[in-house]
Amino acid sequence: MARVVVEGTDIVVRLSWREKAAARHRDVRVPVSALARLYIEPDWWRALRGGCGRGTWIPGRLCAGIRHLQEGQDFALVRVGRPVLCVELRRGAPFSRLAVSVPDSEEAMRALLPLVPRDRLG
Repeated sequence: MARVVVEGTDIVVRLSWREKAAARHRDVRVPVSALARLYIEPDWWRALRGGCGRGTWIPGRLCAGIRHLQEGQDFALVRVGRPVLCVELRRGAPFSRLAVSVPDSEEAMRALLPLVPRDRLG
């Protein structure tokens, strides 16, 4: 299952080989400086926005890959029935949002929370 980790100055979404095949994408890497907001979406379907792009979309099971939006694109690896870690990114980042079902979304959020800019904490 996907993991979200910090490696040096990057936030990295580590994908298993099956997830890479489904998403048609390698591990996702964005700079920590692009982090704007962080939250957990308990309802998996609310984490998805935009239209399906490159990837695998199995209704009621899995959404994996790039989703196209008017203002850019999201990377999603969302499994039905699991909470989703949502990482909102600043303009100019490779993606607008990373939406990832991870084994422990609370733990992943705690690891990233110190990196959120202070003006974005509620």
